[in-house]
Amino acid sequence: MKKWYRSLLICSFAFVAACVTINVYFPAAEVESAAEKVVNEILGGDENQPESDEQSNLIQKMNQFVAYANPINWLVGTAHAQQADITLSSPAISALTERIKGRYESSLKQYLDNQSVGFTNQGFVAVVDASALGLKDRQVVNKLVADENRDRQALYREMAVANDHPEWEEQIQKAFVKQWTAQAKKGWKYQNAEGQWVVK
Repeated sequence: MKKWYRSLLICSFAFVAACVTINVYFPAAEVESAAEKVVNEILGGDENQPESDEQSNLIQKMNQFVAYANPINWLVGTAHAQQADITLSSPAISALTERIKGRYESSLKQYLDNQSVGFTNQGFVAVVDASALGLKDRQVVNKLVADENRDRQALYREMAVANDHPEWEEQIQKAFVKQWTAQAKKGWKYQNAEGQWVVK
């Protein structure tokens, strides 16, 4: 009889643990919203935001409904199905955001405007047409691109670390790829999914 109770207890514990593991998910909508805010702060934003607050709220409500409709969440309890709160304000994130914004305002914007630099489909920047630059400008732009890409990579990593999920870095980077493209100004170049440069 004791063996039966022990087996039942172990099985129950394993079931609850499995439910909790299944319910750990990547909060895509929240990360997308966080990426949107960061990119908007860097690029200065305009009237053509990719998503209004109303649309963001609708996405969050849909995610809450999906979480509620999942029977596993009923068994595990609401504590494990709460809305994710994505951290945007660590000192490292703030410092990186300010550096990227300062670089954009002081020099990167002019090269995006004249289409010699564009957004890649990996969330970075790249020289699109080196022949459009003089020799002196090429060195300046190559350094600018290297500095920008180093800070962007660090930003994606720090956002994952600040939210206690370093394994989210790649997914966070993908959310930023979407936002860099969505918030690019008219006339800027960016890479599509196939790697071709196109003008917005």
